[in-house]
Amino acid sequence: MKHEFYIKRCLQIANNGIGTTRPNPSVGAVIVYQNKIIGEGFTSPHGENHAEVNAINAVENKSLLKEATIFVTLEPCSHFGKTPPCADLIVKHQLKQVVIGCLDSNSLVAGKGVSHLENAGINVIVGVLEKECRMHHKRFFKVQENKRPYIILKWAETKDGFVAPISKNENKPIFISNTYSQQLVHKLRSAEHAILVGTKTVLADNPKLNIRSWSGENPVRVVLDNTLRIPKNSNILDGSVKTIVITAAKDKNIVSSKNLIFEEIDFSKNIAKQVCEVLSKYQIQSLIIEGGTQTLQTFIDEKLWDEAIVFVGNTSFVKGVKSPIITKEFKEEFIENDILKRYTND
Repeated sequence: MKHEFYIKRCLQIANNGIGTTRPNPSVGAVIVYQNKIIGEGFTSPHGENHAEVNAINAVENKSLLKEATIFVTLEPCSHFGKTPPCADLIVKHQLKQVVIGCLDSNSLVAGKGVSHLENAGINVIVGVLEKECRMHHKRFFKVQENKRPYIILKWAETKDGFVAPISKNENKPIFISNTYSQQLVHKLRSAEHAILVGTKTVLADNPKLNIRSWSGENPVRVVLDNTLRIPKNSNILDGSVKTIVITAAKDKNIVSSKNLIFEEIDFSKNIAKQVCEVLSKYQIQSLIIEGGTQTLQTFIDEKLWDEAIVFVGNTSFVKGVKSPIITKEFKEEFIENDILKRYTND
């Protein structure tokens, strides 16, 4: 039996749950009997079934489970949360073997799931495609191990290295990348928990920061507004989506509501670190930072980022706002006439 083959299938189906399972990770599970997949599943939205439950429920002939192997991207849970422990269900059905991509670093699990299974006489194999599984669960592990959201930097720049013109006539975005790249941005937004911009971006573009050319739940909007300069009639303050305004203004007239929250930080000290602390307070698991240059450079300089996605459009400004400076190697691909650069911060 090729364990890697079935873990790869687990990773494939686990992608179907990204963006819908928070705060749980999107796990993939596959059940194999005599080299044939007889059941598979991925994590349902929070409060509903975990991947292992969905996979077991998908097996028509439950008597086969005693001779079957279940493959999972992440160690089965062994504690009660919104749902009962998955390890208990595996033991109940007496599966013969469990193959796990990577261990769960959550202190509530952290090897306890494996111990529970082994104590029940089930053979357990750990670490199959571990690197790939940890990468798939990158948001979950970043929160568990670093106590901050997984941070993705994103911007579009011209061939001559500008993210915006010096001035423009209208209070709306000027698109540098092509429509395919723009759609990819909305797909990215659908997968991540929150999206952040600075004051200058809001004043220049009046963005909605929602999902338009993809399906999914709108991310939580986060805006840095040191002195509360953003007009109250701006799209980002319309209350249609949960929005966190991070400010230094101590205005007693500011009142947070269900969808519009104000949080104070000290803008003279480690802004990125303080932003991460605020977002951790609201259990934000991942964050896209969409600009502008000053905001992006702040996170780069404080070394608080994990990925950077840069679209290089087939246009030039000659003069304009320079793009952020990032000194890392990147992988390059093409989206029609755009270049897409992907950076990772190891």
